[in-house]
Amino acid sequence: MKKTLIPALALGMAAGAAQAQDEVTLQLQWVTQSQFAGYYVALENGYYEEEGLDVTILPGGPDIAPPQVLAGGGADAMLNWMPSALAARERGLPVVNIAQPFVRSGLQLTCWADTGIEEPADLAGHTVAHWFFGNEYPFMGWMNQLGIPIDDSENGVTLLQAGFNVDPLLQRQADCISTMTYNEYWQIIDAGVSPDELVTFRYSEYGVDTLEDGIWVLEENLNDPEFFDKMTRFVRASMRGWVWAAENPDEAAMIVLDYDETGAQTEEHQKRMMGEVALLVDPNGGALDVESYERTVRTLLEGGDAVITTEPEGAWTPAVTEAALAN
Repeated sequence: MKKTLIPALALGMAAGAAQAQDEVTLQLQWVTQSQFAGYYVALENGYYEEEGLDVTILPGGPDIAPPQVLAGGGADAMLNWMPSALAARERGLPVVNIAQPFVRSGLQLTCWADTGIEEPADLAGHTVAHWFFGNEYPFMGWMNQLGIPIDDSENGVTLLQAGFNVDPLLQRQADCISTMTYNEYWQIIDAGVSPDELVTFRYSEYGVDTLEDGIWVLEENLNDPEFFDKMTRFVRASMRGWVWAAENPDEAAMIVLDYDETGAQTEEHQKRMMGEVALLVDPNGGALDVESYERTVRTLLEGGDAVITTEPEGAWTPAVTEAALAN
């Protein structure tokens, strides 16, 4: 390859431009996968760079709670399910939703058919595997609606912590396991289980349609004009990434694979995941739908052991998405 000598002045200007970029750290809800394709696309395609941003994306996992990372200053923004974020806010962490790319829920409960579970009310007396660190709140809200306690009793549900895989179900440690339409359900099928052996309940079809994967920041930071501007540019570039990912799902999945440092993901699974995720995302600006927000809050307030006890105030703002769409 022919080398080109760059004048020292040009090098100095390039270095100055790099230093001028504003750093943003994003904490993901889960591990590197097509669930987060829009952000990896924005990074790979240079959308963040065009907005003057130097973005670092931190993978999550079953033992990582994004609100804790945000509270500890480990990230500027986090992706979090709304039940988890609102519960954290009620406990004293002032998080605010600034954008909501995911407008539909992909959460479902998958059970062995031979357990006799034919409807959600049959869950009493059974063991359910679920992710913890706030991810269990939609399930708790659902059980509250049904009047089924989560207390290991004969008439209640025993809750078992799930991890990266669906082993608790496959190994019969649990009768049911929470799965996403784009991920864990297909892990079960890929393990050789026939759909006929399973019973699956889509949360949204049973009145538990809570919002997932919103972008959240600390409320006090939004009072800083420079931070607000940085988040405006971040949301604009991220939604641009989601538009591209939805239009180019296979290519987006391959970009995600390039950023997966674990090497645990497969091309087939990520392409399939991207196709399912595209059904949940509205790439047009990322503005929060107020009706969906209120529905989520109602779910969390219901029952004798409600996830939150009072209706949140100031938990979301349209200001960032409005500013992002204005430019």
